[in-house]
Amino acid sequence: MNLPYDEDYLREMELWPFFEMQQRSLAQSPGVLSSPSVTRAPPTEIPAPARHAPPPQSGTARAASVSRPAAPVETNPVVADPARVPRIAHLDWDSLKREAATCQACKLCEKRKQAVLGVGAPNAPWLFVGEGPGAEEDDQGEPFVGQAGKLLDAMLTAAGLRRGREVYIANVVKCRPPGNRNPSPEETLACAPLLDRQIDLIQPKLIVALGKIALTRLTGSDASIASMRGKLHAYRGIPVIATYHPAYLLRNLPDKLKAWEDLMMAKKAMAAL
Repeated sequence: MNLPYDEDYLREMELWPFFEMQQRSLAQSPGVLSSPSVTRAPPTEIPAPARHAPPPQSGTARAASVSRPAAPVETNPVVADPARVPRIAHLDWDSLKREAATCQACKLCEKRKQAVLGVGAPNAPWLFVGEGPGAEEDDQGEPFVGQAGKLLDAMLTAAGLRRGREVYIANVVKCRPPGNRNPSPEETLACAPLLDRQIDLIQPKLIVALGKIALTRLTGSDASIASMRGKLHAYRGIPVIATYHPAYLLRNLPDKLKAWEDLMMAKKAMAAL
C-alpha cells in the first residue's frame, strides 16, 4: 500500500536526509514502493503478550535503557481505598477529569500543579500513550506541549493524523514525576485505573506505545523498544504498536526514521482493522 507523506514535515522532523538515502537504496531494487515502507508486515493474528530478553547493548544505549521490573498490568492500585478501582471503572469523562484532578493515590500528587489527564477526540480511533507529564505539561495541563510534543505533532501530521481529530494522547501517569524522572512501578500501578477507564471510554482501534514505560505498562514486558518494534501486541483486546518516545528521538536523530517506519506500520495495521 502506497502511503502518503509530506516532504515539508519530514524536513521539519529532520528526517528528509535519511529518507533520501533510503529512497536511493530502494531505487536500486526493482519493484519497491517510492514511499516509506515497512519491511516487516504485521502478523495476521495478534499474539499474546510475551516477555522477551532485551538484546545486548553497550555504552550510552545501555545506560539509557536500564532494565527495570515490569509494571503489572493489573489495575489494583496500591491505595487504601478498595472501592477505588470499581468506582473509576464506571466514571464518565467529566467525573474522570475530577477524579484525576483530586487523586491522591500516590505521592506524585504532592508536587503537581495539576493532573494532566489527556487531550484529543473522546472517540478517537488512535490512542497514543506516553509516560508522564513534564514541566510544561504540568503548567499547561495538556500532554506533549514541549519540544517532544512539537516533534510528535509533526510526525502525526506527516502521517495524515492530528490530535483533536483522529488522535487522543494520554500518559501512563497523570502527574509530573519530580525532575522528570521515570514513574515508579507503584506510581504506574496507582494510575492504572485512570488510563484503563480512558481506554474504555475512547474505545480506540489501535494504541501506539511511546517509549519503554508505556510499552511495559501495556504489555507487561520489560523488553526493549528495539526488540518489540515491528510487531503487533495487544492490551485489553486492542492492537498495540511500540515506538520510541519523542523525547528520546530528540537525542537520537537517526532513530527518527525508525519511528516513522513504526507509524507507517501502524497506518497499515489500522487500514486492515
